[in-house]
Amino acid sequence: MDRIPTSVWVDRIGRFAPGVPALVRYQPRDLPHDLIAGLSVAAVALPVGVAYAQLAGFDPVIGLYSSMLPLLAYALFGTSRQLVVGPDAATCALIAASVAPLAGADPALYLSLSAALALIARLICIAASFLRLGALADFLSNPILVGFLNGIALHIILGQIGKLFGLELSAPGIIPRGLEFVGKLGSTHLPTLAVGAATVAVLVLVPRWWSRLPTALIAIVAAASAVALFGLDAQGVAVVGSVPAGLPALRLPEIPLELIDEVLGAAAAIALISFTSTMLTARSFAAKNRYDIDVDREFTALGAANVASALSQGFAISGADSRTAMSDAVGGRTQVTGIVSAAAIALVLLVLTQPLSYVPIAALGAVLIKASLSLIDLPALRRFWLLDKKEFGLSLVATLGVVWVGAIDAILICVALALLRFVKSAARPRVELLGLLKGNAGFHATDFDPAVRTTPGLVLWRFNSALVFFNANYFKREAVKAMNREGPDLKWFVLDFLPLGRLDLTGLDAVQDVREELHRRGAELVIAGRDGEIVRELDRLGLPRNLLGDRYFPTLRQALRAYRTEVVIGDAIE
Repeated sequence: MDRIPTSVWVDRIGRFAPGVPALVRYQPRDLPHDLIAGLSVAAVALPVGVAYAQLAGFDPVIGLYSSMLPLLAYALFGTSRQLVVGPDAATCALIAASVAPLAGADPALYLSLSAALALIARLICIAASFLRLGALADFLSNPILVGFLNGIALHIILGQIGKLFGLELSAPGIIPRGLEFVGKLGSTHLPTLAVGAATVAVLVLVPRWWSRLPTALIAIVAAASAVALFGLDAQGVAVVGSVPAGLPALRLPEIPLELIDEVLGAAAAIALISFTSTMLTARSFAAKNRYDIDVDREFTALGAANVASALSQGFAISGADSRTAMSDAVGGRTQVTGIVSAAAIALVLLVLTQPLSYVPIAALGAVLIKASLSLIDLPALRRFWLLDKKEFGLSLVATLGVVWVGAIDAILICVALALLRFVKSAARPRVELLGLLKGNAGFHATDFDPAVRTTPGLVLWRFNSALVFFNANYFKREAVKAMNREGPDLKWFVLDFLPLGRLDLTGLDAVQDVREELHRRGAELVIAGRDGEIVRELDRLGLPRNLLGDRYFPTLRQALRAYRTEVVIGDAIE
């Protein structure tokens, strides 16, 4: 028996793990670039992982656990050469909002539920990949996603601002917490405020002079050094405290069966938001560097990364835009960047956990606030306002949803908004009365330019959507309006069939109703475009060829010529 070449085995494995062929065929010339990029990413991931763990309600070490194995899993299963996965502000906020009410004051249950959340989110992602649901990345429109992330940013900022001032804030909701913060300002702990303010200054000023330096790491190191040197923890400045050394033990999370329904709903919400934001990041860098990604396989990759996080006692992760941007800025070329970063974080866990105990909570709060401010996209809101006031309104509603009902329930609002937006655009598509514009090729809508001219007795009409049950009545109403505008002189009603794409039975009945109405008016329904497809399908079904229209033409231009020849000139001869 002939042996199968190694390259064939590698390609076969690549069908399930797209990163394997790239790693097997790794080019040594890329290694220096990936080493530098990996260390740079680790420099950003270390302070951010600790800060995001705090945001999600975990010990700092859990954030580092969530920043290692997921990178290895994505390197094997991902299709992006550059995407870095790890703890993410929006995902961590969702974890805290969903798990805290279920776990109560039990930290062990909190950790177990969070790991279970990551595992279930993974299973949802894997199932979505098999069902080819990668299009869900486009489900939440950009205005809705921008609005949601703006709301999450406000939620995080008001959740962390008390830590900069040394205040305990416990009021639920964004507005009540804001009022509580104002009411407690008089109790500000000045040493804590000094540490927080100094950290903010480093985060703001350093990038202005040295944009490629790991600003968050510099700020955290400076703050921890100040605590250690001046004994600020003895003066009441809260610090991270002891961080256990060593790598995480691998184990399956446990989940009480009575909580499975609540965790399942939260996992689905996290899977949707995480995948959508991950695809925004992955697509942006793929477009910038001119390579392709497989959206459906990315579902599997994100799922595998979440399983790796759950097995290593971590929490749900997502695509990390700031760490991906760092990798791109310093020249990272492949997923070896992520592997190097994971190795560097593992080394810190083995030999450098002692310095982490001096990191002040105020400094972590400053890092989170700075990261949250990057989520707020005011230029996008301005663009929505200028281009489409309705889209601007959708974005604001998504933001207000987070403000008023919280992050998890706000996802339901965002999904409802997306559904309503989709149904409205599909049920009420744009309809166009077409004509000719002097000096311009093709056909143009009459509302495009007042100079567009139509032909007397002829309606060239376009319905820009598939014709199905939920827009069939709208199709008939708009067609009758177009007939009425032409009046008793109407001879031909030409329907452009190209945009229709698909008809269901209700849509088929709607076209027949329009044809019958035209006959009552002494006019004909003429079909332009897809003439061959339509005739072949009618013949296959054994239906009469005039079921949909009285005449068929390949294009609108040929229909117009035929009308001029058969009707206009014919009437003139008579």
